[in-house]
Amino acid sequence: MRILVTGGAGFIGSHLVDRLMENEKNEVIVADNFFTGSKDNLRKWIGHPRFELIRHDVTEQLLVEVDQIYHLACPASPIFYKYNPVKTIKTNVIGTLNMLGLAKRVGARILLTSTSEVYGDPLVHPQPESYWGNVNPIGVRSCYDEGKRVAETLMFDYHRQHGIEIRIARIFNTYGPRMNIDDGRVVSNFIAQAIRGEALTVQLPGTQTRSFCYVSDMVDGLIRLMEGENTGPINIGNPGEFTMTELAENVKELINPAVEIKMVENTPDDPRQRKPDITKATELLGWEPKVKLRDGLPLMEEDFRLRLEVPKKK
Repeated sequence: MRILVTGGAGFIGSHLVDRLMENEKNEVIVADNFFTGSKDNLRKWIGHPRFELIRHDVTEQLLVEVDQIYHLACPASPIFYKYNPVKTIKTNVIGTLNMLGLAKRVGARILLTSTSEVYGDPLVHPQPESYWGNVNPIGVRSCYDEGKRVAETLMFDYHRQHGIEIRIARIFNTYGPRMNIDDGRVVSNFIAQAIRGEALTVQLPGTQTRSFCYVSDMVDGLIRLMEGENTGPINIGNPGEFTMTELAENVKELINPAVEIKMVENTPDDPRQRKPDITKATELLGWEPKVKLRDGLPLMEEDFRLRLEVPKKK
């Protein structure tokens, strides 16, 4: 099986590559422009006979022969997509069009990693796949939110018009080793702050909620969706729900009890609550997350300490 992973040098993409490479029948091609990804995440595979790394931007056409396409390429953290919103929406729209064109040419099955952001600031809780969302189309986050909504539309249009085999995963907040340390996402922020001995900055009011899925569970869900018979969209995330204050308290307790928790101003369009309804994933894919937040955070801490070069005090 020849498999293309776009965005495969990124956080989730590189963990997916690790899992795919475990199967000796797989040949894996990664296409990444390294806007947010890193070659370091793939270091152990470079030079492997079943692995190929191409520096490529998905907004340009790519000609390769593959059986499956995992399309992950897109800046996924607010810092990156607010820094270059036009690039973000182009990646979502033109990048997805290019990957669908490739899938059509070579007869490949394609999986899009969409996002819980398609639900916007949801008025339905938890969010089932049937919920259409509550999104601000002109806000600072809309390059990502609306970009992913258009990408889902394109996937279904190609499926209906050209018979392309598609899979859509709506992925919720994911955490684990290899996250970018200063990417503005709450788990990486808190862990980096705790390791550095800085105050944990919780955006007001602190009661807004998120659900956090460990990366190994996420990868398992993506592969099950790709290999199964359901097009989706299917929510993949951990339904365990935490307020931002609770998350900060967990990080403080597990990593550095000496740090303070400090409330700061919030950013525009920050959803008040986010929790996946994973009934479909459980029933159709036989998938549910296994790693609890309190077990996953120390694994991420270990990785961050190595990269920040701050050893744990004995």
